[in-house]
Amino acid sequence: QVQLVESGGGLVQVGGSLRLSCAASGRTFSTYGMGWFRQAPGKEREFVARISASGTLRSYADSVKGRFTISRDNAEKTVYLQMNSLKPEDTAVYYCARGRTGWVTTAPADFDSWGQGTQVTVSS
Repeated sequence: QVQLVESGGGLVQVGGSLRLSCAASGRTFSTYGMGWFRQAPGKEREFVARISASGTLRSYADSVKGRFTISRDNAEKTVYLQMNSLKPEDTAVYYCARGRTGWVTTAPADFDSWGQGTQVTVSS
């Protein structure tokens, strides 16, 4: 059983930065890939970023590539999402998720545990 708790969301102006954190419980955190997803009202949940169990492999949605960075600290059982150069279209609830294996696809179905979400609002 794993619990994921996101934090760090808030209100920021266009061009600003935020860092989201996802704190995980459980004994085997370091064996699972992790991901960040987001969902805006009226839209389906979309992939944002993922990272392998070791942290070696990372990938991003085209919409955030070059602006967002995913990282993890396995000793602290925490995953981060550094968001820079924020745009209004980044406004959404951001969810942290645990993959079913050490490196999974970008599909939500490949993730078996989800946090409660944290709101990110980017204003102009």
